[in-house]
Amino acid sequence: MSMTFALIGNQNCGKTTLFNQLTGSNQHVGNFPGVTVEKKEGIIKKQKDKFVVDLPGIYSISPYTAEEVVTRDFLINDRPDGIINIIDATNIERNLYLSLQIIELGIPMVIALNMMDEIKSSGSFIDVKMLSNELGVPVVPISASKNDGIDELVSVAVKTVENNDKPAKTDFCKGSVHRAIHSLAHLIEDHAERKNIPVRFAATKLVEGDEPMIKLLDLNQNELDILNHVVTEMETNLDTDREAALADMRYDFITSLCQKAVVKAGQTKEQERSIKIDALLTHKFFAFPIFIGIMALIFYLTFGVLGAYLSSGFSYLIDVVTAAADNALYALDINKALHSLIIDGIFAGVGSVLSFLPTIVILFLFLSILEDSGYMARVAFVMDKVLRKIGLSGRSFVPLIIGFGCSVPAIMATRTLSSERDRKMTILLVPFMSCSAKLPIYAVFVQAFFTSHKALIMTFLYVFGIIMGILSCLLLKGVFFKGKPVPFVMELPAYRFPSFKSVCLHMWEKAKDFIVKAFTIIFCATIVIWILQNFDTHFNMVSDSSKSILAAIGGIAAPVFKPLGFGDWRAATALITGLTAKEAVVSTLQMLTGDAGLSSIFTTHLAALSFLIFTLLYMPCVAAMAAIRREFDSTVKSIYMMIYQTAFAYAAAFCVYNAGRLMGFGRDAAPGIAEIIIGIFLVAAIVCVALYLILSKNHCSANCSKCAKNSKNKSF
Repeated sequence: MSMTFALIGNQNCGKTTLFNQLTGSNQHVGNFPGVTVEKKEGIIKKQKDKFVVDLPGIYSISPYTAEEVVTRDFLINDRPDGIINIIDATNIERNLYLSLQIIELGIPMVIALNMMDEIKSSGSFIDVKMLSNELGVPVVPISASKNDGIDELVSVAVKTVENNDKPAKTDFCKGSVHRAIHSLAHLIEDHAERKNIPVRFAATKLVEGDEPMIKLLDLNQNELDILNHVVTEMETNLDTDREAALADMRYDFITSLCQKAVVKAGQTKEQERSIKIDALLTHKFFAFPIFIGIMALIFYLTFGVLGAYLSSGFSYLIDVVTAAADNALYALDINKALHSLIIDGIFAGVGSVLSFLPTIVILFLFLSILEDSGYMARVAFVMDKVLRKIGLSGRSFVPLIIGFGCSVPAIMATRTLSSERDRKMTILLVPFMSCSAKLPIYAVFVQAFFTSHKALIMTFLYVFGIIMGILSCLLLKGVFFKGKPVPFVMELPAYRFPSFKSVCLHMWEKAKDFIVKAFTIIFCATIVIWILQNFDTHFNMVSDSSKSILAAIGGIAAPVFKPLGFGDWRAATALITGLTAKEAVVSTLQMLTGDAGLSSIFTTHLAALSFLIFTLLYMPCVAAMAAIRREFDSTVKSIYMMIYQTAFAYAAAFCVYNAGRLMGFGRDAAPGIAEIIIGIFLVAAIVCVALYLILSKNHCSANCSKCAKNSKNKSF
C-alpha cells in the first residue's frame, strides 16, 4: 500500500534531522530558521512505497508567508495520507499551537515528541499517554538527533494510516468562539464538501478572516453578511479581535493541558548553557566585534594556514596528473590540435578550478559548524539593529549568510520573509555577498599580486562586498522601496554541539556541487574557449591567439574596461565567460595567459584590485539570474537588475582604480597594502556620505500642490 506522509513542525524543532533519519537523505541540517524552503520528498527506510515530504518549518497554516503557503497548499490540494507532526518537547506549549490547527484538517496524524533526551536530563516529565488522550492522536517520544524512537514512530504512523485513524477530537474551543465556529460550520458545510475541504478547518479560517479561504468557498453576499455578523458578535462578546480570540482559545486549551501532562523541573542543560553563552555572544557592545573576529579567524585559517597548505598539495597532484597525461599523449603521438585541446584546454581550465576544492571545503566546514551550533541565529538577532538602518530586518540575514555559499539557494531562502518589500530588497542584496564560486578568482589574484597579505585581502573583499551592498540598499531604499521593514521576531535555539554527520554531509554537498560544476559547465566552457582561442573567423587554426575569434569578441568589449585598468581583450573575455559560472573566469584566464601569467594582462597591483572588485560586484551567473527572474516573476525586472548591478560594479571599480591613480598607486611598483585599503575605504566613505545626504535631505510639505502632482508610489 503506497502512503505519503507530510512532515510538519515549527522551525528549529528537529524536523529536517528527523527527515534525514527517516529517509537516509543527504539533506543538510542547519540549526537556524529558514533552512528548509521548499518541500522535499524521500522514501522511508525499510518501508516499501512509503514516502515522506519535508515541508517548510512554520508556526501556523495561515497564508502569510511563502513557506506557510507551500505547506497549506500541499495539505489542502495534495491531501497526504498521513501527517507526522514533530514537536520540540522543550518548548511544548509553543509547538502545540500548530498541532491544534493541523488536527482540524481531519487527516490521520501522529505527533513525534522530539528532544525527549533533554527533557529527561533536566529532570522534567511529560505524560505522553495523557497528552495523546487529550489531543486525540497518537504521541510517540523520540530523539531525532540520536535516532531514538524512530522505528516506533514509523510503525505507529503506518498503522494509523492503514486503519484510517483520524484525530478523535477536533473541537478544543468553548464560549463565544465555539458558537461562532459551529454556526459557520453549518453555514458553509455544502461549500466545503464541494471543494473537498474539512468543514471544521474551513469554519475556523473564516473566523480568522482568511481571505483565500473566503474566495475558495465562493460564498454569496447573504452568506458573507451572516459571516460578518457572527464574527462581529464574537468580537463584541470577547472584547477582542477575531485573530486574538482564536489564539486565546487555543492557548487556553494548551495551558490547561500542559498543567496536567507536563512537569518541568527547570531549564534543560542546553538552555542553561545557552543563557550563559548568550550573555557574551549577544552582548550589546561585544556581540558585533566577536562576530567580526570569528569570521576573520575563519578566513585566516581558510586562506592563510590550512587552505593554502592543502590547495598547494592538491595543485601539485593536479600538475602530476596533467604531466602524466601530457607524456602519454606525446607517447601515443596524438594529433597536436587534440593534444592542445586536452592539455591546454581541458586540463588547464578544469584543473585550475579544481585546485581550490580544499579551500572551499574548509570554508564550509567552519560555516557549517556555526550554523549547526545555533550561533548563526544569534548573529541574525544581533544584525537586526544594523540591517534595520538600511531598511531590512534581522530575518534577511539568513538568506544573506547563505549567499556566501551560493546565490541560488540564498535567493530561494528569501521566501521565508513575510514582507514583499523586504523580500525583494534582500534578493537585490544577495549578489553582493561573495559566493563560493568567486573564491577561486580571489585566490588566484591574491597569490599572484598580494602574496604577503592573503588573509587580509580576502577579508577585505568580503567586507567590501557587504559595504557596497549596504550602499546599494540605501540607494534602493530611498528610491524604490520606501517604507519600514516588518518587525523581527526570531526564536533563538539552544546551543548544541554540531552533529559530525551533518557537518560532513554539508561539506560533501558543497564539494559535490563544486566538482559537478567543474566537470560540466567549466568542462564545456573550456572546450568552447579553446576552439574560439585557436581558430580565426574563417576557422583556420592560428598560432597567435590575438588573431582568434575569441580576441575579436573580447576586443569589442575591451575598450569599455580600459578606464578600470584592464582594457585587455583577455580580461573582457574572462568576464563574459564568468556569466556561465564565476569559476570560468579562472579557467579562461589560465588558458589565455598560459606561462605568461596574469601580469601580462594586469600590469599594476591597482589594476588587479580593480578587476577583483568588478568581479565581486558585477551581475551574478545565469543560474542566479534565473532564480531572480523566477522570484520576481518578471523578465524585465531581472534585466533591470543585471544592468543596475553591473553599472554599480563598474562605478565602484572605476572609483577605486582612478582614486588610486590620483594617490600615486598606479605605478608598476607594488603599493603598500595599508595605503590601498585606506584609500579604498576613504572613497567608499565619501560615496556613502554623499548618498546619505542626497537621500535624507528634507523635502517640502507633502501638502504642497507641486509635490502632490508629481509624487508617485514607486515600486520595483
